[in-house]
Amino acid sequence: MKIPELRIADLVAKVPVIQGGMAVRISMAPLAAAVAEEGGIGLIAGSGISVDELRREIREARERTKGIIGVNIMYAAREFAQLVKAAFEEKIDLLVSGAGFSRDMFAWGKEANIPVVPIVSTAKLAKLSEMLGAAAVIVEGTEAGGHLGTDRPMRAIVPEVKSAVKIPVIGAGGVIDGKDVVDVLKLGADGVQMGTRFALSEESSADKAWKEYLVQAEEEDMVIVNSPVGLPGRGIRNPFTEALGRDDDVRPTQCRACLKKCERNFCIIDRLVAAQQGDIKEGLIFSGSKFTKIKEVLSVHKIFENIKTEILKA
Repeated sequence: MKIPELRIADLVAKVPVIQGGMAVRISMAPLAAAVAEEGGIGLIAGSGISVDELRREIREARERTKGIIGVNIMYAAREFAQLVKAAFEEKIDLLVSGAGFSRDMFAWGKEANIPVVPIVSTAKLAKLSEMLGAAAVIVEGTEAGGHLGTDRPMRAIVPEVKSAVKIPVIGAGGVIDGKDVVDVLKLGADGVQMGTRFALSEESSADKAWKEYLVQAEEEDMVIVNSPVGLPGRGIRNPFTEALGRDDDVRPTQCRACLKKCERNFCIIDRLVAAQQGDIKEGLIFSGSKFTKIKEVLSVHKIFENIKTEILKA
């Protein structure tokens, strides 16, 4: 198979791969820029960081590459509007958003002439997004890591969405290697989004202990937690998730009001930051369902070389 380009509005990615925007501080400038340099679309995760930090990360990424750099900002974040507008002021190439749905962001994107790409899990929401002005949709299934908006597999949803809209459709969830990319493209998708594979890259900003813990985890270590965001989240078993399973009181003693709505059963930001910094006992390690297919931490360049080789062999 020839390696197809991924076109979103006026953007053209030479390799049809978007790197997932993994918060908190997993997907930062070094990772996003490395992916963009390889011909994919790199995303900086804007959730859980300040407006000023997001601006700095965008500027750093721009210094590192002339490739396509976007941001992923979770709609559930209280500062969603401020973060999006800051990213637009920095002339980001595209906005990706999930964990809720904003109608306003399409108008903001049109005004700034920046493509907006929502994460959806149904054909109905994909059609609404297209009507509102989405440049593409990312279809995320239950195989994905982090917050889950459906219990259906991506591979079942993609054909439904593809038949319902005319804009590009990107499949996300459980895509680890080039063979997975080929499988999703054969379903009719125009591209894929990959998260966990890039989280386990040399350029990922996750701590070494985070990466080692995930690489060594077994399939039975996968857990679903009730996130304060109000959605289930897929992660890896550790002492913190076991405490959640026992209904231990892990509620935060202080609240930074980072979410529009929060169930306050634990602090999602504090737990994700702890994990990213290497506290694998008390932190929350989000992961996609196919993490056991990843046997080692690789450079982004090597990941792309493997993907391209496997596409060309198909």
